Parts: sequence; C-alpha cells; structure tokens
Amino acid sequence: TSPNIIYEKEQPGTFKLDKWNQFLAGYKAEIDEFGKISLIPASGANQEAFFTSYEKDGRYITYYGDNHPTYAGNVVKAMASAKHGYHHICKIFAHQLANLDPAEQASRDEKFRSLTEYLDDSLMAEIVRVERLTPTIVEVIVRAPMAARKFKPGQFYRLQNFEVDSENIEGTTLALEGIALTGAWMDEEKGWLSTIVLEMGVSSRLCASLRPGQRVILMGPTGTATEIPEGKKILLAGGGLGNAVLFSIAKAMREKGNWVVYFAAYRKNEDMYKREEVESSADMVVWSVDSGDLIPTNPNRPQDRSFRGNIVQAMQAYSQGQLGETTVPLCEIDHMIVIGSDRMMAAVKNARKTTLVNQLRPDHVAIGSINSPMQCMMKEVCAQCLQKHIDPTTGKESFVFSCFNQDQPLDLVDFTSLNDRLRANSLQEKLSNLWLDYLLNKKQVMLI
Repeated sequence: TSPNIIYEKEQPGTFKLDKWNQFLAGYKAEIDEFGKISLIPASGANQEAFFTSYEKDGRYITYYGDNHPTYAGNVVKAMASAKHGYHHICKIFAHQLANLDPAEQASRDEKFRSLTEYLDDSLMAEIVRVERLTPTIVEVIVRAPMAARKFKPGQFYRLQNFEVDSENIEGTTLALEGIALTGAWMDEEKGWLSTIVLEMGVSSRLCASLRPGQRVILMGPTGTATEIPEGKKILLAGGGLGNAVLFSIAKAMREKGNWVVYFAAYRKNEDMYKREEVESSADMVVWSVDSGDLIPTNPNRPQDRSFRGNIVQAMQAYSQGQLGETTVPLCEIDHMIVIGSDRMMAAVKNARKTTLVNQLRPDHVAIGSINSPMQCMMKEVCAQCLQKHIDPTTGKESFVFSCFNQDQPLDLVDFTSLNDRLRANSLQEKLSNLWLDYLLNKKQVMLI
C-alpha cells in the first residue's frame, strides 16, 4: 500500500518523482493530428495522468495501482486504475492503427508470432538436470536464457514448481513454496544457470525431485549485486552453503585485479562441494572442517592450507602463522565478505572486535550476506525480509529490506534478532518435514 520506486533508486534519473520523492511524477500523453506524442506534466493528483516521465526511442512507461497517488491504498482502486488507464494507451496507437494496410496483416501476424516465440524461449524456465553434490546439498540447473544473461555476482533467484504438474501423494500436492536460491554459475550461450540448494525444509527437499524438462517458475535475478572493488586485498569467508554464493563473487573479484584469500569452511570433509570452482576463484584457499578428516590440499596448489576447527579459529591460525607462510597477512586485508549461517556470521563479527582485533586493519570493510526470511522477493513489497540494524556507536535501531540489499555492513546487523526470526516457523517446518517423510515412505511402499 505504498509506492514501489525501487527502480529509480537502482537506476537514478530514469523517472522523475513528485515533489515529496514518494510517487512517480504523473504525465498525460497528448497526440497531435500526425500521431506525434508529447508528455505533459500533470497538475496535482490528476487521475488521468497514467504516464511516467520515461520517453526513449518512441517508448513510454505507464503506471497504475499503488504506484499511482490517486489509486493507492487498496485493490479496488488498483483495478479502477486499469479500467480508467487503458483508454489512454489505446489513444496513442489510434493514428498508427488507422494507417495500417490490411494487405500486410499476415506479415504483422508473423512478426508477432516470432516475438512471442522469442519471449517464451527467453523467459520460460525448465529444468536441465538435478545433481546431488553432498548428502544434504543438490545442484539445480535451469535453462532460463534471460535470467542467466542478466545475472550479476551476489544476486539470487526465486524458484517454484507448477502445482499442475506436481506429484500428489494421498491428497497432498508436493508443490514448492517460493524459495530464494543464489546463482552459482551461468552459461550464457546455453542459457543455463546453476543454483545450489541445502535440504532443510520441505520445499528445499523437494528440489531433488525436479525432473529434466519440467517447467518451473524462476523469478530474477533479484537483490543487489555485490560491490566489487578494484586492486584490493580481499578475504572471503564461506560457511557450508555460503560457499555456493561466493563462487561468482570470488571470480569477479579476481577479474578486477583483487588478491583473494578464501576461507572455505564445512562441518565435515564430505560436506565439501565444487572444489574446482573454489580453487579457480581464489589466489589462496584455506580449507577448514569442524571435525573429522582434514580436506587434503591440491598438490598443484602449494599455497593452499587445510585446518581442523571453525572458521574463526582458521583465521586465527592463519594470522599467527600456524598454517605456514602467509603471502598476505590479515593486517593487509582491505575488504571482507562473510556468507554462511547467522551463527557463523555473528561469530566472525564478534571475533573482529575481540580475538582478531589486533590482526585486522581498523579501517577494513566487512560485509555479510544476510539470509533473513523472504516471501515475495520483489524488493520492498511484503516486508517479510526486514532486518534490524543497531548502530554500534549510538545504539540507534533501523531496518532494511534484505531482498533489496542482502549485502549489509557486518557491524550493523543484529544477529540475535535475525536468529529469532529464522526460528519463527520452526514448529511448522518440523511438522511439515515429518509429513513429507511419511508421504515419501508411503510412496516407496506403493512402488513395491
């Protein structure tokens, strides 16, 4: 029930805003006898002004519903805006339609068919394959040419299947809720993109059952791309699934002339995945496992290290020279990006002010990719992803939309609040998982 002007925030100068910088400024389209269109600024809350200020190469953009000051507030007004507004769109085509040659209709139909085929091929997504990487992680590869082409490191997607072709067991339709998945790699030529899924809740577990050729709903890319500095010394810290997010970020970092040390942490050796991608994206990799066998280093990469302990302990060992000679000490690190569970990121945040405070530059930049609960993933619409920040100096509280900008200053993030929010649906998630277990067991019995 408030205007969404995110695009203007991301691409300043695209649209003119009203005097309060709250709504898009309204314009009327005036058409002369020769079909020339002129945009005229509307005075006041003119309900007949459905055009924005955008005008480029004969293209215009209209707006309705909650984005329009006259029609904001409820769905009835939103429908009224469409009822009143479509006349104005039809009017700007009247001159062109009146001068069409009926003999060329077949050619126009063919052009339209060609356009719809192109749009269908570019926008409709289907599963290429699903591969299991570890006992709890699967890779879902989707063909979605435009979504793959538009991806920038750090962005993510919203994935669902269609209810109509979802499996049904004992009256329960195995349909996914919309889940946020980060892009791992892209193949623009094939139109493929890879997303990595950690099996936790029902929807993430159902990703393993997606079939090659199956049509799916893929929205995105969305979120703000990670800021990539140039010529800096970078520390990347990935915990478990967080490493899937860092593949493309690390690659982009090196392409910009940055030196990258990558701390890749897992609970156990067998939880590691995409080793080649991690190694190829970093100048130096420090592998760590919480327990069990160490991750053996690659003989072709003598600069890499392996450690048993959590990621903070790995950083301490690195800074103290316990892992061998360090090419770049922590005190030279300019920029740090941390991606993992809320507890892992909170631990790194605290260590920077305690156990690692003397090893790090006081002015280094530390960013965390925040995985708060999400629903719409359409940037500042539903507010499910709100994340609380607390200024460490003043104690002042503020809130940000994580689906709009998931990369947030590590020192501002209130990880206690984040943990509470992530646990808000834990009872429902446990019950849903138990029900899925029952259904899958039932399916096995039916197959026998």
